[in-house]
Amino acid sequence: MIVDLTVENLAIIEKVHVEFGPGFSVFTGETGAGKSLLVDALELAIGERADTELVRNGAQKAVVNVVFDISKSEAIPTQISEAGIELENSQLFVQRDVALEGRSQCRISGKLTPVATLKQLGRLLVDLHGQHAHQSLLDAEQHLGYLDDWIGAEAAQLKQIVADRYREYHSASQRLSSLQAGVRVREQKLDLLRFQIKDIESVSPKVGELEELETLLSRLKNSEKLASAAMGGLDALSDRENCAIDLVGTTLKAIDSVRRFDTELDPVYDTLAEAIVLLEEAGHTLRSYGESLDADPARLDEVASRLDSLKRLRRKYGENEAQILEFLEKSRDELALLEESDASQEELEIALQKAEAALLKACSNLTELRQGLATDFAKLVQSQLIDLAMDRAVFQASIESKEPDPTGADAVEFFFSANPGEPPRPLAKIASGGEVSRVMLAIKTALAGRAGVPTLIFDEVDSGLGGRAAATMGKKLAELGQHYQVLVISHSPQIAALASRHYHIRKAESNGRIVTDVKELNAKERTYEIARMLAGDQVTESALANAKELLSPSSTLF
Repeated sequence: MIVDLTVENLAIIEKVHVEFGPGFSVFTGETGAGKSLLVDALELAIGERADTELVRNGAQKAVVNVVFDISKSEAIPTQISEAGIELENSQLFVQRDVALEGRSQCRISGKLTPVATLKQLGRLLVDLHGQHAHQSLLDAEQHLGYLDDWIGAEAAQLKQIVADRYREYHSASQRLSSLQAGVRVREQKLDLLRFQIKDIESVSPKVGELEELETLLSRLKNSEKLASAAMGGLDALSDRENCAIDLVGTTLKAIDSVRRFDTELDPVYDTLAEAIVLLEEAGHTLRSYGESLDADPARLDEVASRLDSLKRLRRKYGENEAQILEFLEKSRDELALLEESDASQEELEIALQKAEAALLKACSNLTELRQGLATDFAKLVQSQLIDLAMDRAVFQASIESKEPDPTGADAVEFFFSANPGEPPRPLAKIASGGEVSRVMLAIKTALAGRAGVPTLIFDEVDSGLGGRAAATMGKKLAELGQHYQVLVISHSPQIAALASRHYHIRKAESNGRIVTDVKELNAKERTYEIARMLAGDQVTESALANAKELLSPSSTLF
């Protein structure tokens, strides 16, 4: 859900900060106060198109920052992780900048991210409905998901079976296609794979080997210099007269002869004694190192040749040995597939037929389930529409056949008619913005507690409603608030009275300019705002009394 929103320099918004909570929240205010700008800001935060005209006059850019809490979601963190984005304490930080010169930047948890990625994630986080372009209900490809979510676990189980059968069918189809690709092409591919495999296997690279060989080559090339330095160092350290060890030993004896007179010399004695041990060890190491050096021209040529072979493999098959070995493994797998002697075309065709039959059977079971419950789903949504003052509306869930894919063999599309005598037609083609919002509210009410994104936003969903119909809509929004975070922009006092949080949006003058401000109302302020919504600018005692009655838990006006 959304926990925090900060908007800067967006149209008449200079700076607005809003903290959100769970449940049903309502935003109210006079027409033109800037309510729709909050929706514009949230649209930017979920990847919608940026319009430079939204940048406040005199500012260089508009900035929107949103914090999402996804701790209660199981699927969203996984999908965010797959997008390479890190979470901070189950929170997702989104920043969208819209520059005056036309550039738009997006950062997710501090990482510069393509807007397309934000838009994909935005569909998982927020469902926005109203007089704006971001209306998921208008995308017929989403309708199948709504129906399956309403059906629940049984649909999910059958969909998983379909996905498994489709994967098996696709694999069998690929195997047969590979076999049928053409003898000449197949033989050419076989020759290439065999050559590549032999080429790599003849060298048998090991991970990290090139760096080790380069070190060894350097040693072999410079063995005489290294031996000279080692033996010279050994001579100075221990072999010649007055060597380092002798000099330190002489000093050690001198200190030992007098340290009984002053214990402060004991640490010096210990240090010198330890130094002699270390020098002797260094001498042994230098002697062994010097004796191990061998200016072997044959070995030098051998190492240089192997280095050349490894570098050649790197140029052809990968940037390092690990990538070369990965290429080798893939080539072996592909070769085994092509050389599969027992997988004749006839056998593969039989396997494909069996996989196709299993897929069609699984799709048929899923189709039967969907067709059996689609009518019940449509009736439930239609009953919700009747409560929303659309008693003449008709809602249908149409299921047509399509080519099988991992979701099944069904194309689901919602059909709708708001007026009597008009046949239902595709929802996306005929419904107005307000009608779409009410249909979505009806669907979400039917789905409450089953599935969906964590945050639902309804912009002026109450358009054209009043009285008892608005009160019924308010109850449905409050019901949705028990399962989702619901943010509603409304002009209806009946709806506003049922929200658990009430925010007031107003215009004011600051430094000679109009600015928009958002404030969460306390109980007294909320009563006055609802009274204003009931009576207009002239708030009377009667309006205040009506507002108090609307806000009363025992109100009979609902």
